Amino acid sequence: MRISAKTDVGKVRPNNQDSYAAGEFQNGVTWVVVCDGMGGYRGGNIASSAAVKTISERITGSYRENMTSSSIKNLLVTSITNANFEIFDMAAANEELKGMGTTVVAALITKKAIYIAHAGDSRAYLAADGKLKQITKDHSVVQELVDSGEITREQAMDHPQKNLITRALGVEEIVKVDFTVEDIKGDETLLICTDGLTNEVTEDEILRVLSEKPFEEVADTLVNMANENGGNDNITAVAITR
Repeated sequence: MRISAKTDVGKVRPNNQDSYAAGEFQNGVTWVVVCDGMGGYRGGNIASSAAVKTISERITGSYRENMTSSSIKNLLVTSITNANFEIFDMAAANEELKGMGTTVVAALITKKAIYIAHAGDSRAYLAADGKLKQITKDHSVVQELVDSGEITREQAMDHPQKNLITRALGVEEIVKVDFTVEDIKGDETLLICTDGLTNEVTEDEILRVLSEKPFEEVADTLVNMANENGGNDNITAVAITR
């Protein structure tokens, strides 16, 4: 597997509250965690960093070769659940950190499938055969409006409430985690990113970069595009391909 990754503060925010980690096991199985923190100058950074650290350590310490799909699901969901408890307890113990939280996308990529667990509005996409497919569903107010038919996907792009999320780690003692599995043929590219990218760069533009740019330039190119289009938030992009 090859990994192209970058995070950037953007052009507006005073600090970077995004965090990520990625790595590969000896058998070629790859893992990645991307988080987008919220909750003030200190809180967002602490929440996202803590989540990435806790989830990464759990994945790298507990993954075993030839794990079943149900075991991988348990590993990813439990890792996120443990991170949620940790962040929630940190916020409860420190008034300055009250209200902090973070989105999360955690993925394990084997030779046959992509396993993804997530909460919040950071996203995972799969690019293959000239098409880009979003394989996570935003946990956001705007997504609920789209689902109910009150607004279109196009209207959602500029909706004034597009940054309001309905799930995040650390906000409540219990967090619901979505889990999905995508079969792969071997020629796909997985992209995991924060909304600092998707709010500034269209899906058509993302697909064009994933399809046309040398793979080692993908993350840099996407982050640079987001900055050129405004850079109104922190930006993180992690791409994985064979």
